[in-house]
Amino acid sequence: MSARRRSGGRAARQAARIAAYAETQPYLTRQLAPYEVLSEEGLATIEDHADQLLAKVGMEIVDFPEAVEIFAAHGAEVDGSRVRFPDGMCRQIIQATAPASFTQHARNPERNVVIGDPHIVMAPAYGSPFVRDVDEGRRYATIEDFHNFAKLTYMAPSLHHAGGTLCEPVDLPVNKRHFDMIHAHLTLSDKPFMGSVTAPERAADTVAMARIVFGPNFMDENTVILSLCNANSPLSWDRAMLGSAKVYAEANQATILTPFILAGAMSPATAAAAATQSLAEAMVGIAFTQMVRPGVPAVLGSFASSMSMQTGAPTFGTPEPALILFMMAALARRLGVPFRSGGALTASKLPDAQAAYESANTLMPTLLAGTNFVLHTAGWLEGGLTMGYEKFVLDADQAGMASSLVAGPDMSENGLAFDTLINHQPHEHFLGTEHTLANFETAFWTSALADNSSYEQWQDSGSLDSVARANQEWKRQLAEYEPPPIDDAVVAELTEFVELRKAELPDEFV
Repeated sequence: MSARRRSGGRAARQAARIAAYAETQPYLTRQLAPYEVLSEEGLATIEDHADQLLAKVGMEIVDFPEAVEIFAAHGAEVDGSRVRFPDGMCRQIIQATAPASFTQHARNPERNVVIGDPHIVMAPAYGSPFVRDVDEGRRYATIEDFHNFAKLTYMAPSLHHAGGTLCEPVDLPVNKRHFDMIHAHLTLSDKPFMGSVTAPERAADTVAMARIVFGPNFMDENTVILSLCNANSPLSWDRAMLGSAKVYAEANQATILTPFILAGAMSPATAAAAATQSLAEAMVGIAFTQMVRPGVPAVLGSFASSMSMQTGAPTFGTPEPALILFMMAALARRLGVPFRSGGALTASKLPDAQAAYESANTLMPTLLAGTNFVLHTAGWLEGGLTMGYEKFVLDADQAGMASSLVAGPDMSENGLAFDTLINHQPHEHFLGTEHTLANFETAFWTSALADNSSYEQWQDSGSLDSVARANQEWKRQLAEYEPPPIDDAVVAELTEFVELRKAELPDEFV
């Protein structure tokens, strides 16, 4: 048997074991205690500063007088579009009604996810207008690319969630592309998904489409949509985001309320100050959902990056955003709501060494902090401007190790292996022991894409680097993709709804 065949057989068996293991985990359950970087006193100081910031400076509510009226009706102080929240008002509202965790139901009930401690749900990258692969380079994304990434996400065992705007299909009208994206999520995958938030009307379309698939009665009682609403930092929320959050809250659907912080530009440059502002902005969004519908699920989101003080460009994989992430995770736990952050982030334009170390430097703090919903787990390039095909499968592969890490050490009888230790003689290896033979398939997490063969085996297999192997892998996955089952009548009704709604709207490309 040639080295090439040995390597291929081993890789196939390894991939099958990883897939079988991961398929039993629709989401992860963390056994490790979250890593803390601040004392009780430090966290309390940030909370107090966030409450004072909301009381003294407040939040600007842009182009959404209805939200201002809602805030005022619940006790906020209003001065035009400026809203101030006295006496820890937002915190009190959140802690009174916002759930600590919730289930997001998938079209396939076996893929339902629980979002909240001690669980971790991982989703792909979000929002890129460009895509990149080895063959065609960087280009504007199309709906075909969106379909491809929906399929790749569905086939990735380490990704528990289908995500949302996997890439921005710029070949479709701006005001209509959400129909095609939601249609793809509901038909090409049976994992839970994220809805549209670019306008309240598009959020309403998402709710209507989900009702066709899940049924209105089921959605009245259960969460099937999770959506991302970003604050306009510093200290501002607008109609697109709060309006979309209102639509989802009224329909009993969940939102992630996330400040987007470029520290030094959209917040002060220091980690503690950025965390203070992030907490204040997120609390306003979460409190708003509770004012609209008490008890509706909401997630505290945090996205903070450092920046080059020479160019103003965002930087990733640096220690300061990791410190913010650790602080925000702890603050979310104290507030009593699920937490979203992290991913595999990089400023690199290619899936190169910079992309690898920056992504690792963001993914590891994400896991250690105790993040509950991980957006941007796979595919992120160029500060989020580009979704990479090769980067996607490399990231998804590395995300697979999360299940082994967050499970913590095995302290069972098998994990301790004391009988094996006490009965073993010095200078004798353990390769032939009963314990090693019983555990050799599952003892260590192993990458399905990394090459651990000898130089000669690697050379005989084509001398492929990781990017070349990833290029082959995403093509193989798309070639082998089979859609999950869905009732033909449901698809027909969903398609008819999309066609009728599109016909009502003129095309808009800006």
